[in-house]
Amino acid sequence: MGEIKELLLVPQPEDTRLFCEVEGLDQDGRRVDVAVVTERPLTIFLNGREIVTAMTIGDHPRYLAVGYLLNQNMLRPDDEITEVEFDEELDTVVVRTKRQTDYEDKLKKKILTSGCAMGTVFGDVMEKFETVTLDRDAVLRTSWLFALLKKINTLPSLYLKAGAIHGCVLCEGDRVLLYMEDVGRHNAVDKICGYMFLHGISPRGKIFYTTGRLTSEMVIKTVQMGIPILASRSGFTAWGVDLARRAGLTLVGRAKGKRFLVLSGADRMVYDADHGMAEEEPAYMSRKASRNDHDDR
Repeated sequence: MGEIKELLLVPQPEDTRLFCEVEGLDQDGRRVDVAVVTERPLTIFLNGREIVTAMTIGDHPRYLAVGYLLNQNMLRPDDEITEVEFDEELDTVVVRTKRQTDYEDKLKKKILTSGCAMGTVFGDVMEKFETVTLDRDAVLRTSWLFALLKKINTLPSLYLKAGAIHGCVLCEGDRVLLYMEDVGRHNAVDKICGYMFLHGISPRGKIFYTTGRLTSEMVIKTVQMGIPILASRSGFTAWGVDLARRAGLTLVGRAKGKRFLVLSGADRMVYDADHGMAEEEPAYMSRKASRNDHDDR
């Protein structure tokens, strides 16, 4: 697939299904109306079998369901999906495939991970992780990174409106392609994964950005998707760094304004930016991140 030039999908912070106004009191005892994001259950079925109920803000349920099943290895990259049916009244998504799936055994090996809202990964997830070969020709120019940080921070989002939410962004060069948000960062990742699968978007040369911590779960999902570069405004975990180095994933953290750290895959970095031209992160972003989520969206 050739270069994608247009912005494909971004948050819709004015969608009133995704937030509500709640009355409260501020530090001075004054009445205030505050926007808060919604949470609603979404039950995912695969070929008639109930798999999981996830808590989500409720947008893009089909992408979330397909991405979840792919990242749990319940769907294979070569599977043919015959139908993805969403029932809004029942809050269910049914994914049907041409191939008979083998998810029954995988359900027996479910373990909990460090993801928000009880994200799950299955015991055999490392089997796929160990077989992935990431694009060695991909690069991350520092000029791209600085431009992306500015664009992502200024795009309209539910985070800027209400906080308490994670964002994940698929990028190419200095362009934002997809921007998804949810109450759990694993949900936002899965939405992007599902979109890429259903629309045939190649991971080659792509950059994945997340507002959350660079944990083992985030590294594993990015590698499974075949994306060679993962960046975040937040920090690292030791296992996340170790897995990134094992997979040859470029891992960039604490990326804010003119600053960042690379702890894996530094050979993909091209230091071409003029730091005098780069902008510090807007003050309102730093204050809002600290106030809402202690700098860990």
